[in-house]
Amino acid sequence: MAAKKLVDFGNGFWNLRGDFRIGGVLNVGTHASLVALPGGRFVWLDSYTLEGEALSEAMRLTDGGKAVEAILNLHPFHTLHCEWARKTFPGAKLYGSERHKRKFPGLNWEEPNVEDPRVAELYAEVLEFSLPRGVDYISANEKVHFSSLLAFHKPSRTIHVDDTLSYLAFPFPVSLVKKDSGLFFHPTLAKALERQASASDDFRGWARELGARWSDAARVCVAHDGIVPLPDADFERRVQRALEKVEPVLTRHEHEHD
Repeated sequence: MAAKKLVDFGNGFWNLRGDFRIGGVLNVGTHASLVALPGGRFVWLDSYTLEGEALSEAMRLTDGGKAVEAILNLHPFHTLHCEWARKTFPGAKLYGSERHKRKFPGLNWEEPNVEDPRVAELYAEVLEFSLPRGVDYISANEKVHFSSLLAFHKPSRTIHVDDTLSYLAFPFPVSLVKKDSGLFFHPTLAKALERQASASDDFRGWARELGARWSDAARVCVAHDGIVPLPDADFERRVQRALEKVEPVLTRHEHEHD
């Protein structure tokens, strides 16, 4: 499982595409992103093992890794490559969730946790972050990987997201008939919602705010499904359609916890 491709979107944003195989067979892919900061420093969004040309290019950009200021692990359940990242970029500050720290207590994690607004303030010149409301960031169910900290790179207008938003691309020849492959919320939403009726409204409000706030996004880099171009800057519309598709889940949750 090592990065295969480093995609340059300009304006200081590179997305790494890598492999992740379910059961060792089905490759759903995964990713990390490299972000340039003012002053020649860099941060990684998520950890991933690099090799070959991707590793060489990343090292060239970051002065052999010495210019990497921090590694921001945004998804509590994406942990497979944290040890590699610490070993490869030993001078970088390592941020993660409480689950990261429990899983790898010896990796010298920074305080506060990655989702804390104080971390966002450190990189506010080029990055914005959004934490979903109404769902557990770290689910007690180890199989529920819905929530992650989303990031928006302002100079390139690129959204970096792990499991929270996914993308369905219809293969040929189905794509000739079905054109609306697109963004959708991860199918574990029902199990991720907080155990109170208000969670549904909290999630709706967050999703609508997200679409409006990042409405001019040019693309979405999703962890397991690839890169979604937004040539019409229609991120807000796509989020609204994704929200409409999960409305039965949200309504049922309200009734069950009323």
